[in-house]
Amino acid sequence: MQISARGDYAVRAALSLGAAYPSLLSTQAISAEQEMPRKFLEAVLADLRRAGIVRAQRGAEGGYALARPPREVTVGAVLRAADGPLAGVRGLRPEETEYEGVAAHLPQFWVAVRAALRRVVDEVSLADLVDGRLPAHVRRLTSLPDAWEPR
Repeated sequence: MQISARGDYAVRAALSLGAAYPSLLSTQAISAEQEMPRKFLEAVLADLRRAGIVRAQRGAEGGYALARPPREVTVGAVLRAADGPLAGVRGLRPEETEYEGVAAHLPQFWVAVRAALRRVVDEVSLADLVDGRLPAHVRRLTSLPDAWEPR
């Protein structure tokens, strides 16, 4: 899985909002804290607002806040709001793929890949990350012998 800059910025911005919840944060404050371009951040926050993950308040005391408590917002929801479906195969959902011959069973594999990804991103909330308390099954993945090795 490749995490785009947009997805990375969306998760980082959501984490900033999660840490400040229920208070509002300005784009300037998030941009400075996370060292990201403000204009790009504004576009990402607009995506999160359209998805119902954040709310915006205009005015001198305005800014952005999570629309729900951080415990109720998963990393997967944020990534989908920023980048769309998590696991696509040539622009198709895994269950929509179809192959002949020796590749006939590949759709089942693509669905399994998506399911494995979901077990992490849809089961980790912003609160989990802010608090540094990942679910046990996710922590176990980080302790595998080759987890931190580049390939």
